[in-house]
Amino acid sequence: MMNDTGELAPVADATGKASGARRQRTDIRTRDLINQAVASIPTLGLQRAAEFLATMNVPAEVAVRVLVYPNRRRIN
Repeated sequence: MMNDTGELAPVADATGKASGARRQRTDIRTRDLINQAVASIPTLGLQRAAEFLATMNVPAEVAVRVLVYPNRRRIN
């Protein structure tokens, strides 16, 4: 299956999770919240960015991944 960029998207397995190392993003709202939090780090700091994501109900494992390990962040 191809996504909007013409790249192959992982196919979901029987549990509903995508196979492969990364899942295709389906939640645009979460992407936008993460973009806001990451952009705010230089002015507000990591703690405030994390608090913002927690307040906005971004899953903790996602928040940790994008804030602490920026090279693991999905950009699409």
